[in-house]
Amino acid sequence: MSKKPNTKPAAKRTPRPKMTHQVRIIGGKWKRTPLVVLDVEGLRPTPDRVRETVFNWINHLIDGGWSRMKCLDLFAGTGVLGFEAASRGAAQVVMVEMHTPAVRQLEATKEKLHAEQVAIVRGDALSATQGMQARDATGFNLIFLDPPYHQSWLAKILPACIPLLAVDGLIYIESEVSLVSDTPPDWLQGWEVVRADNAGLVFYHLLQAKKLPEVQA
Repeated sequence: MSKKPNTKPAAKRTPRPKMTHQVRIIGGKWKRTPLVVLDVEGLRPTPDRVRETVFNWINHLIDGGWSRMKCLDLFAGTGVLGFEAASRGAAQVVMVEMHTPAVRQLEATKEKLHAEQVAIVRGDALSATQGMQARDATGFNLIFLDPPYHQSWLAKILPACIPLLAVDGLIYIESEVSLVSDTPPDWLQGWEVVRADNAGLVFYHLLQAKKLPEVQA
C-alpha cells in the first residue's frame, strides 16, 4: 500500500531579527553600561581601546573640566561617543543621527540612563550643522566627527563646524586615512592636528583651529 503524499503546507518561518552586539561605556557614572549596536549598514562604533585613548587625551587637554563641556556628536550612530562624554559629566551633549532605527535606539538609551543633558536630533549631519545655531555665544567645546568612510564627508562637514565651535574648542575625527601629512588636503588648512594615532585601519585625531599670529601695534 503506497503512502499518501504529504500535502501539509510547510510552516512559515518567522524572519530572524538582525543580529546585534554591544559596546560599553568605559568611564564615568555609567561605566560598564552596555549600548546596543544595531546591524545597520555603515554603523561602526568607535572601539573601546580607541575611545579610552581619545578620552584620556581630551581629559588631559581640558584638565578634567567636563562639567563645562558642551558637545556635539554628529553621525552619532550608537551614541557611544556622546554618551561617554555625558557619563564623564559633560554639561550638554547634542547627538545628530539620520537613520530612524538608530535614532530610536538613542532615545531608548537616553531614557534608560535618565540622561537629561542629552538632546537627540534626527537628520542629516550637514543639514543639521547648516541649520543649527550655537546654543549660546560660546558654542560647542567638543565636536565628534565619525562619518561613513569613502564618502568625502570630512571635506564637507568640517567647514560647517567652524561657526559652531567655541574658541579653543576641539574636534575629534575618525577616518579611514591618516590626516597627518606633509601635504594636507585643502579642507584641513587652518587646523592643527594636536593628537593622532591609529588602531589597525582606524585613524583617529584631535584637531584645534590654528591661532592667527598676533598683529604688532
